Amino acid sequence: MYTPTERDTYFQRTIDMLNVLPMVEGVVQLGSGVTGYKDEFSDIDLMIATSTEDEVIGVKDNIQQFYKDLNPVIIKEKQFSKNIYLLIVILENSLEFNVSILQRNSLSVRSPLWRIVLDKTGLVSEKMGKEDRSFSNKPLKYATFEDPVFEFVYCFIRLDKELKRHNFVYALKMLESMRDYTLIVQTLNEDKKLHQFKAYDSLNNDFLKKYLSTYPKDITCDSMVESASLLKELFIHTVMQSSIYTLDDSLLELLKPKKNV
Repeated sequence: MYTPTERDTYFQRTIDMLNVLPMVEGVVQLGSGVTGYKDEFSDIDLMIATSTEDEVIGVKDNIQQFYKDLNPVIIKEKQFSKNIYLLIVILENSLEFNVSILQRNSLSVRSPLWRIVLDKTGLVSEKMGKEDRSFSNKPLKYATFEDPVFEFVYCFIRLDKELKRHNFVYALKMLESMRDYTLIVQTLNEDKKLHQFKAYDSLNNDFLKKYLSTYPKDITCDSMVESASLLKELFIHTVMQSSIYTLDDSLLELLKPKKNV
């Protein structure tokens, strides 16, 4: 495991390298590192901005070569659109870098945790300022494209069917999906950063205790039925606290126990 000093050293080496690359216009740091890192396990998240789309691949290749020279365990490249790339770099001491490379005009703000660490033209600061104002003025900052209420109910119905088929693997997948949708609603209830949210330990303690109690004690039909019931009650309570979502009568009806005919 790396030390905070090692992390700071690698961070500065990265910024120094980017500073001399003429195609790099600016660098934005994201995540907990902006306010001092959450703990010794925190990684380094950076957005690298270029002036034009044509410069993105060249910058990506230069950054990739820089990290190769550090003898990493792995470098994983991901492409999210024509000219937006992500490099996930894990060094031998387990320090992780998540470095996205994109054109300046594609920069966006998805949380208040960001700071500019390099800006050669002033245009990166201008773009990020504009995006931050847009983010701050959103009535719902951390929206999800899914409908977690419907999806929870739909998973609940599928869980019931798969338990009747004794398809326990699929039933467990449905339970886990139901937990995911419960977490989404609670995270939004607490106005947390939904995008890439991992700080579940910061959620309300009472909620977390109830959430953890929904895991089945055994992989049996009865145990999973009990877990689903506890999770259903927690989900209903969580939605009732929401200013965004509601459970209408038709969905509530689907959550009622089914009578055997």
